[in-house]
Amino acid sequence: MLDSEVIAMRTGSEPATARSPLRMRLWLSLWGMAWALFGLVAFAMNGRPGWAAACAVVLLLAVVDLCVITYRMRQGPHYQPGRDIPPYEPDHGDGRPHGRSPGADSGRAGGGRTDPPSGRP
Repeated sequence: MLDSEVIAMRTGSEPATARSPLRMRLWLSLWGMAWALFGLVAFAMNGRPGWAAACAVVLLLAVVDLCVITYRMRQGPHYQPGRDIPPYEPDHGDGRPHGRSPGADSGRAGGGRTDPPSGRP
């Protein structure tokens, strides 16, 4: 096998590096909200209070879901990365950066750090 050949292999970290489908949930929530509102109005006008109440519950759920989606999308690319941001190595909780080798500082002053120290050990 040549060094220039690239073989796509599973790494085992796919669930941890998967991207969130928030944009799809946004559109589905808007679609459900529109149909629930239509059903609420239609059933209320035709004298079907039980079906109107069911549509009101679905409308409430769609609005709450829409609020959660917009909140998460506003948190930034850590929670909703765009197409130009590659998946990141998840934090394992030990405070060490992942994905870089120990000698990858290229001889820069400060050990390759570009950000100020956070004060954590």
